[in-house]
Amino acid sequence: MQMTTAATVAQARGELELTRIELNRAGVPGRLVLTGGSSIEGLWTKGDIDLHLRVTQQEFGRAIDLLPGLLPIAHPEIWTPWFAVFERPRPPLGIAVTVIGSEHDLRFIRSWQRMAADPEARRRYNEVKRTGGNVEDAKARFFDDLAR
Repeated sequence: MQMTTAATVAQARGELELTRIELNRAGVPGRLVLTGGSSIEGLWTKGDIDLHLRVTQQEFGRAIDLLPGLLPIAHPEIWTPWFAVFERPRPPLGIAVTVIGSEHDLRFIRSWQRMAADPEARRRYNEVKRTGGNVEDAKARFFDDLAR
């Protein structure tokens, strides 16, 4: 676990731009944005880069058909008709694909906008990350509350 610094955020933004270029070349539709602990200075992160690909309902099928040629499929058991996940190990990078306006899309957008604007939300996020134990469950509850 490491604290996100200006350099970490800059590196994540660099990966965002490289991934945008890669997706554009492959014809993957949508708007790619940086989220996650490496998107905001001062957050605890395991060093991975989280990206959010926002697509229309009409673009969703094309995006998830094209992405496996670029990144491995991840967690297919949690996929829905409006949400899918892809990950690569080096550098550790994940892309969550959401249909614009869907529950997952709004959760990502609202949560990370609030994280960027609210020091208390960032403090609580860091507390969840440092607590240990089942961090993923604790993060899910935290984001459920934050997105409301």
